[in-house]
Amino acid sequence: MAEASARIKLIEGIQLLGESGSGHTVVMDASPEVGGRNMGVRPMELLLVGMGGCTAIDLLTILRKGRHAVTDCEVLLKGIRAETEPKVYTTISVHYVVTGQAIPPSAVERAIQLSEEKYCSASAMLGKTAEIRSTYEIKEG
Repeated sequence: MAEASARIKLIEGIQLLGESGSGHTVVMDASPEVGGRNMGVRPMELLLVGMGGCTAIDLLTILRKGRHAVTDCEVLLKGIRAETEPKVYTTISVHYVVTGQAIPPSAVERAIQLSEEKYCSASAMLGKTAEIRSTYEIKEG
């Protein structure tokens, strides 16, 4: 069973330092409306960042294993949250922009499907409350 850990430490006010089990850090803060100073990423934004990173790694790994010449990958996410507490994501739009030489659409579609249905743990968790909608485009380069 895989294990992960994190440590959250107060910096000042409501600003926090998050440290991952692998030793990487991120500053988090809240909006001024709830007492923050807007000096760091919001925790709910980090969920989108994590999901985007998770699925991007899947996509790159799958396409490169298929010997596709990927030169760039961008994943754009937009989340819509519930109006009432807990304000979970109810819809997440994911747009993949894959750049490379002669990458067939079928390969990108297959990689996205495998990520969404099999490999991306973040998508699987967020998909319990949110409808995840994916689109993609392929650029030559």
